[in-house]
Amino acid sequence: MADRPLALVTGASRGIGAAVARALAPTHRLLLGGRDELALAELAGELPETSPWPVDLTDASAVAAAAAEIDSLDVLVHSAGVAKLGTVEDSPAEVWRHNFEVNVVAVAELTRLLLPALRAARGHVVLINSGQGLAAREGWGAYAASKFGLRAFADVLRAEETALRVTSVFPGRTDTQMQQAVVAGEGGDYTPEKYLRPESVAAAVCSAVLASPDAHLTEITVRPRPR
Repeated sequence: MADRPLALVTGASRGIGAAVARALAPTHRLLLGGRDELALAELAGELPETSPWPVDLTDASAVAAAAAEIDSLDVLVHSAGVAKLGTVEDSPAEVWRHNFEVNVVAVAELTRLLLPALRAARGHVVLINSGQGLAAREGWGAYAASKFGLRAFADVLRAEETALRVTSVFPGRTDTQMQQAVVAGEGGDYTPEKYLRPESVAAAVCSAVLASPDAHLTEITVRPRPR
């Protein structure tokens, strides 16, 4: 039996990334990217043909060394990200730099390093973006700008690497630890039922990854259904 296709999912220790890993496990071998080695090891123990890939994506030398070990890659899912929020007045340069470093620069560099492996497999790059990558609002400037940048990166990659499939997924607010921190920062009450489940976002990712070879789902928007 031939090896199943290989997928690398960043941000796989929790939230959307972990849900994507679980959703792809029936059809793919997995590398679980993240910094929480204990959480990655625990998830890897639950899933077949799965290995932790513990790498700090802002550590250029560590990323280069880890990427060099992958010679063929069918799917790369960028789920790792940060959300440092604030008004323009309250967001100094380090807030903008941190959002862009993790949400754009790290994504671009890991993709660049893995291009030979992706080309070898005629692979698929999936970028977990945000509703803020489509329409920015007050208090979200640095984060939204980074997600607009991520959308531009996906568009350019798709135009340059025509043998690859490139999909941007734009979830609305999703029930994750990041969302809990955001709502706490906004001073609101957290009600999980108001938000998308991570599994719902993962299902959208799978719809793109498992689409028939002739189909290229370039952008998917997922919003919580009003209750």
